[in-house]
Amino acid sequence: MNRIRSKQEKLRYNIVTTFVYIVGIILISQLFNLQIVKGKEYRQQSNTRLSRESVLNAARGDILDQTGNKLATTKLGNVLNLYKTKIDDETLNTSLLKIVNILEQNGDTYIDNLPIKLQPIEFTINDEEEQRKWKKQNNIEENKTAVECFELLKTKYKITQSDEVEARKIMTLRYKIAKEGYSNTKTVELASNVSEKSVAVFNERNDEFPGLTISVTPIRNYSLGSVASHILGYVSRIDENELKQNKGYLLNDRIGKTGIEYIFEPYLKGKNGIKQIDMAVDGSITGEAVVEEAISGSDVVLTIDGNLQKVTEDALKNNIEKIRAGGYGKAYEANAASAVVMNVKTGEVLSMASFPNFEPQLFVDGISQEKYNEYTSKEANSPFLNRSISSVYAPGSTFKMVTALAALETGAITINEKINDVGIYNYSADYKPKCWIYSSYGRGHGYLNVTDAIKHSCNYFFYEMGERIGIDTLSKYTRTLGLGNKTGIELLGEVQGTVSSKETSKEKNETFTRRKYSASSNRSA
Repeated sequence: MNRIRSKQEKLRYNIVTTFVYIVGIILISQLFNLQIVKGKEYRQQSNTRLSRESVLNAARGDILDQTGNKLATTKLGNVLNLYKTKIDDETLNTSLLKIVNILEQNGDTYIDNLPIKLQPIEFTINDEEEQRKWKKQNNIEENKTAVECFELLKTKYKITQSDEVEARKIMTLRYKIAKEGYSNTKTVELASNVSEKSVAVFNERNDEFPGLTISVTPIRNYSLGSVASHILGYVSRIDENELKQNKGYLLNDRIGKTGIEYIFEPYLKGKNGIKQIDMAVDGSITGEAVVEEAISGSDVVLTIDGNLQKVTEDALKNNIEKIRAGGYGKAYEANAASAVVMNVKTGEVLSMASFPNFEPQLFVDGISQEKYNEYTSKEANSPFLNRSISSVYAPGSTFKMVTALAALETGAITINEKINDVGIYNYSADYKPKCWIYSSYGRGHGYLNVTDAIKHSCNYFFYEMGERIGIDTLSKYTRTLGLGNKTGIELLGEVQGTVSSKETSKEKNETFTRRKYSASSNRSA
């Protein structure tokens, strides 16, 4: 039995030993094949192949109205990105000029933030202080003219083209590259929403554009143009301060700057994915693979009715134009206005219009300096200001409802009591306010109860109510109704109104202030 076991053990040992030798011989043969036989070929492939990770941008969540209509959404668009490769300035400049020419031939645009224009050569930055800041940022002396700055940048970027138009095209992209930076692992975005015609040309002539990659990425789209612009706000490229303050963002990312886009940024953003790109050292792409899928952002539903919002904005604009043209009698220089439509039962804001407004789409890829100058000019009348919540106005005759309520609640007047409006309210020798009808027809409204006084907006009646109530009581009811306080609406820039009182009044005569406050010229919000 022991001899049989010994033979079996030797047999097993010999089998294992033989197997190990066979495996060893195979591995050695394979290593010899890889390092000696095909070593030169594989070494050459390794030296000419690079692998980089690229970001797959997540689709931003939609902003919907209460009926599900999309006020802000995303659409897929082609984006041109550039990696840094081992090429000289002349080759880079030639490649960039070709890129711009192809884009322009197919009606596409590229990112142009260079604040110097041609014909004639001059700055697009009108403010002298801003010009000085720009020169300092680019290491240019303060006294240099636009022409001198143009030539300095041309020399800096080693642009040899004599044609100014061609030189500026190259300079525009070189300026963007210098400003944002790029490397063999980090891209700089040259253009977005590029047409399929341009993409086809770039793919066909890929070897002419070292480091150029094309990705399909979600692009923010405001399909209704300027409608609800003050509510929606806009997205634009993240700046350096925002990049420091917000984790999970990259330099070319878009971020909400104003409105709902800003307030709900954490929900709308989504989570980016990762794509691996294989490239040769000359910059041409050899392969792509998705490593991690992107996750779309969440949708945000508003109380706004999109159709009503458009109707409100159109009506506001048309009435402004009618006032200018004298459509209501005398022509006035009306330049701005706002209107809000609410559900009186729930307090929901159904539409909120402010005139003038702006185009949110212009900011997605970076608004041009010319358009920004136009928006910020004095003639534009502050189109970024949401006058519905960010400005304080006298409520005018609408405040008579508050005065009437306070008078009825305190017993200063009954529903049936009538007051005789004779046109001029004789309070004192130096203050005799007139009812609006007296200024137009030379008479008063006659005897009116509170219902008729509201119907005819009788100033005289409410002067008397203010006298009976007193400013302190009127202020108390004003604040009880929520006037003078912020509403808490989920938008930036809401300001708090001022309720007149003995403490806030700037007039020496408290009675004089009370009488003005209780009629049509009250200061409340």
